[in-house]
Amino acid sequence: MAADRVDMRLAGNLHVRLAGTPDAGTDDAALRTGVRLEPGGRHHDLVLEVSDRRLPAPTPADVLWRATEQTWRASAPDLANTIGQRDARHAHAVLSGLTGPAGGTVAAATTSLPERAEQGRNYDYRYVWIRDQAYIGQGVAAAGAHPLLDDSVRFVTARLLEHGPALAPACTTTGAAVPQQRTLDLAGYPGGFDIVGNKVRHQFQLDIFGESLLLLAAAARHDRLDADAWRAATAAADAIAARHREADAGIWELHDDRWAHSRLICAAGLRAIAAQAPSSSGGKAARWEALADRLVDETSADCLHPTGRWQRSPTLEGVDAALLMPAVRGALPADDPRTTATLHAVRTGLVQDHYVYRFRHDGRPLEDTEGAFLLCGFAMALATHQQGNEVDAVRWFERNRAACGPPGLFAEEFDVAQRQLRGNLPQAFVHALLLEAAATLAHPRGLSAGR
Repeated sequence: MAADRVDMRLAGNLHVRLAGTPDAGTDDAALRTGVRLEPGGRHHDLVLEVSDRRLPAPTPADVLWRATEQTWRASAPDLANTIGQRDARHAHAVLSGLTGPAGGTVAAATTSLPERAEQGRNYDYRYVWIRDQAYIGQGVAAAGAHPLLDDSVRFVTARLLEHGPALAPACTTTGAAVPQQRTLDLAGYPGGFDIVGNKVRHQFQLDIFGESLLLLAAAARHDRLDADAWRAATAAADAIAARHREADAGIWELHDDRWAHSRLICAAGLRAIAAQAPSSSGGKAARWEALADRLVDETSADCLHPTGRWQRSPTLEGVDAALLMPAVRGALPADDPRTTATLHAVRTGLVQDHYVYRFRHDGRPLEDTEGAFLLCGFAMALATHQQGNEVDAVRWFERNRAACGPPGLFAEEFDVAQRQLRGNLPQAFVHALLLEAAATLAHPRGLSAGR
């Protein structure tokens, strides 16, 4: 292979080596080579290496392939206690690949893949969302005390201790602020345009504190919390106590409102962490439970629809698939009438062919406004399983895990009519909920009347 390689230097003192390149040459600063493969399944390895320092002696491609395969096998747990084991392990591998050295997992590896062509719905998701990080940790925790759980706890703990009630909904993988959103002078993906940064940096999202508590409680159940993490839990609970009456942008990052989901998921987080609080916590568990009760009561006072289900906010009477999650997470019992009425409303109003949409934007058919949200499909599987309907829960799981591309990667949305993925990929929170559902649905569960 040594004779079939080209070494180059690029701007910024980068060292580049392309190996396995017969007859390669440069022309006007471009590297050109050609490889001809005969029919019948023949293949040829090309190895591209880029480094900011001098490259060591080249390693044969077959050695690199074996080392890569062995490393991934060693890093992905067996997950034999899940359904869809292959896809569960794949989801874990995807999440591992999206995770940086500090433990933060980017929401997606791409930017600007449009959710709707020519409609300006292009986003940059190459940052760490606190909510998504909590989903990832909880998904991993459902399958066992694996290192990715510790990564999520480490990253969220650091952010809570650093920022407290001023915690931003998202940050970079190093914990810095997300850059201002701007467009680039590039054509981008067909039907879209390239964009860098995200407007989330200017938002307040109350639910991230509840999700953080749910993550920390899940880790505590595996005995994975240290003193710093418990201090972070106290900071998150204090932030809820201080800010729960403020309007926020909510899980879908819309206009500021008193979103029912934000308050109920905070109640779930408070209950979860209270259940894990040590006896030496000085009465914190009782205070957290009392605050959770108050949040549920206040939300019932202004977000309970006349039909008995949860509505989106005091001013928006529609149903929202995000409202499946508070009961799944323990904000109120599975057999509470508000839980079952909300589940029925989502099933009858936001579902098409076993795919689930977030909410109705207007009077148009659901598929005319956006794609189905795969996150919501796996949430439906969890909610159905919580009700004791195990066969139906698996049906939701199987339908939604089929909505991926050939590499087994999921985007945020799935266009049911055109059978196409929409938006950036791989979308971390979809893989996280797939993993959680795969672990949870593997265990029979009767209807739980408790929290």
